[in-house]
Amino acid sequence: MILWAALVMSHWCLGLSGAAGLERIERCSTRCSQGLHCKNKPDSLFPPPCQTPADGLDTSSVFHNISLSPVMRCEGKQKCSLHLKIKTKLQLHESVHGVSICTMATGMMGNCRIVSFTRASRERLSGQQVELENDCADLSPGQQVRVTVKTVPSYCGITWSATYEAPGCVGEDLRRHVPECITGRLSYDVDPQKRELSVRVSDMLEDYSYYLRLCRRKDFICAGTGVNKLIKKEEPVKSVILPYARPLPCLCIEGWSAVMDAPRVQVCPFTDRLEELWSEITFDPLAGTLSWEPACPVAAVVALCQEREDGGCVDLPHSSRNVSREKMTFTEVDPHPQLCMKFTAASQSWTKCPFANGRFQAWEIVVTRKQDREDVQMSSQINATFAVGLCVKSGGSAGCHVTETQTVHVEKGKAVGLNLAGELCGSCLQVTRLDVKFAATVNHCLKGCDPSTDPVISRQASWDLTWVVVPAGVFLSGIIIVILVLHVLLTVYQRRKQERNGDCSLEKQTGPSFECVVPAFQSQPVLHGGVLIPDALQYGNTERANLISN
Repeated sequence: MILWAALVMSHWCLGLSGAAGLERIERCSTRCSQGLHCKNKPDSLFPPPCQTPADGLDTSSVFHNISLSPVMRCEGKQKCSLHLKIKTKLQLHESVHGVSICTMATGMMGNCRIVSFTRASRERLSGQQVELENDCADLSPGQQVRVTVKTVPSYCGITWSATYEAPGCVGEDLRRHVPECITGRLSYDVDPQKRELSVRVSDMLEDYSYYLRLCRRKDFICAGTGVNKLIKKEEPVKSVILPYARPLPCLCIEGWSAVMDAPRVQVCPFTDRLEELWSEITFDPLAGTLSWEPACPVAAVVALCQEREDGGCVDLPHSSRNVSREKMTFTEVDPHPQLCMKFTAASQSWTKCPFANGRFQAWEIVVTRKQDREDVQMSSQINATFAVGLCVKSGGSAGCHVTETQTVHVEKGKAVGLNLAGELCGSCLQVTRLDVKFAATVNHCLKGCDPSTDPVISRQASWDLTWVVVPAGVFLSGIIIVILVLHVLLTVYQRRKQERNGDCSLEKQTGPSFECVVPAFQSQPVLHGGVLIPDALQYGNTERANLISN
């Protein structure tokens, strides 16, 4: 119970003072020490000239411990105003009839008031120290005012002055109760699939409609990216849907009340999406310039680098630059697929390779195999100069030791042969373009003399094999067709011959015919002692056959 009471008391105290809450007053007034009767009235903007003070009177002997502080006067929950409370201790003298307090802001009319003391109280409290408070000076949030305190009548040289800056609309107390500071509270939900923001508004200024929009924040300005959405004051649901194109870190939701010069509140949902900034890379193939312009202000280091086989990217010499908001341009760039752009910001790095698809590749190496040797040529879409070296990779090392280098000039559309001494099988060609400022050093390695290991050689070998296989196939196909035709003709001939033989057998049954010869039914003669004897004689008359034999 005691702990709960302590928490309630601490919360109440914070509500009355400090940044969490300002001191409240019911009405502005002037208060003096007990026994000192004060009267408050406006002072003239053009007071009479100062007088010579009496002996012993100066600023330090009259004014002590002057303090300035803001207070708040409220007529409703959202109808509060700021005032400046001026508190001072005063050494009262018979010649001091009162105090003049003036406040003046830049570009504004001054506000002066006189706090006068009655003669009786001056005489009674002469020589004593009294206190004086006044809280009728109006203030605006964040306003600077010049405060001047003088004696009445005004004695020359007895003046206290200071500059005071009113609290801005950063305090929670002002943002809830002072109309000039009420911005409303924004909350949101993100739908990444639909690319939409569902925004809700609470604690908006009473009796006023409310505007919402998306904007890109740059320094102190937030430039709108679309139309403003209006939430009317009579609408029960204070929410809208705001579509967005890209989740940029500087894309913010901005809201404000529908009044003149209303303060605005901004909420930025994508402040951690730095990777969205690295996609604005453009290349001009005619000028050879690679450019990047940040869509949002960002402190980053931009460099060109060459992509390695392991996925890393090695910075090119003299290519690193600091950037915040201006456009970054690299001139004389060779658009090779291995050339990338590296961005470093907030202790993180991102690499983008704009030429990875090979769309802008200006040159290439073509390797073919002719007569048991490699024929290496360079072709280019522009006039260019290259340093070409023959190098050999050591075992297990990613480096390449160059053994021979030559400079090659390639004209647009004309292939140039590379006359490199030594065996190219298993070696690499190290190529660097020389007529630009930024270029990747490319290693083009030959995978060996086996055509199956080199796609270019394999492709050439397949073409050579095709020229041998295709004619041979055509020749064999012709032979097969001729054989098939002869087979068909022979079959037809034999069938016709059999048909004629069948007709001859029929004629033998009806009558003798000497023109019909049937070889299939002819009997082979048998040799008996040098005399040929037909089969019919052998089987038909054995005795006669024996006689002839004898």
